[in-house]
Amino acid sequence: WPSIFSGLEIIANRVTFSHRDAGGSPSLFDLLVSLGRNHHATLALADLHAELDYSSGAMVYIAGRVLEHSVGPWLNGEQVVIAHFMKDAVH
Repeated sequence: WPSIFSGLEIIANRVTFSHRDAGGSPSLFDLLVSLGRNHHATLALADLHAELDYSSGAMVYIAGRVLEHSVGPWLNGEQVVIAHFMKDAVH
């Protein structure tokens, strides 16, 4: 299907350590969609000293190259994230 994003990644049941997306574009936003069942995950944005509810159905736009972000362990259930992103070299 057509998409404005140059990349799509499916992440299943994975803790993501704090990082910035080196290949991302600093002026564009990435879309993170949290799916799954019965999990209570949080998305941490270290630069903002913020933790966001990242339960199933959450959609978050972030500048992944600019903001340091992570997803720590969750209590139970299955977590799937669909990450839509734009590579700086492509756009």
